[in-house]
Amino acid sequence: MSPSTRIIRAALLVAAAAVLAVAAAQLRDKRQTARLTVENIHEQLDALDPVTRAAVIARLSSDEVKKVRDRRQ
Repeated sequence: MSPSTRIIRAALLVAAAAVLAVAAAQLRDKRQTARLTVENIHEQLDALDPVTRAAVIARLSSDEVKKVRDRRQ
């Protein structure tokens, strides 16, 4: 193998490693955002009085059932 081929191969490996590192960082950021969003939703639900909370959960459940039924048809 010539020295230029080795240099090109090494450069490609470094570039691939950099791309993987960036992708991993983006995935970590998205997971963190999703986790914080879920926590925020739970906090908002916990802040509701029991009757309102039950109504909100019932409405969300009803909406999801409708979505599933629409997908099956």
